[in-house]
Amino acid sequence: MRHAISFRLNGEARTLDVEPWEVLLDVLRERLGIKSPKVGCEMGECGACTVLLDGRTVRSCLVLAVEADGHEIVTVEGLGAEGLTALQSAFLKHHSFQCGFCAPGVVLSAAELLARNPHPSEWETRMALTGNLCRCTGYLPILDGIREAAEGGDQ
Repeated sequence: MRHAISFRLNGEARTLDVEPWEVLLDVLRERLGIKSPKVGCEMGECGACTVLLDGRTVRSCLVLAVEADGHEIVTVEGLGAEGLTALQSAFLKHHSFQCGFCAPGVVLSAAELLARNPHPSEWETRMALTGNLCRCTGYLPILDGIREAAEGGDQ
């Protein structure tokens, strides 16, 4: 039995019918064409499918689509809709990503951190990235990018 849900996706109102078992990741990628959340482990361990749900990071592979009803979802496409943010520019400057598979989850996790705490300590930054696996960079360029964005004051 399908359920009608309505939510805001990257600032745009969306309404669609979903099955009760459909996860948000599949709906975003397969039904709405939003490709930044990646299919990784499908167990909430890798962070590749991270999105913002009402400003908080969630693993979209673990959220049922029906749970998004009435909420605001932001993906990387929505974060930089009006051009690169200071955070995204800092990541580019520091070559924070190589293959890019982890990038959307890391960017959204860092954006949430800086929204809550504009000047986090290195420990707070590392904790905010917990659960975002990156096999390419060793995390140091990612930390450098976040530090620069924090020093600039805005994300």
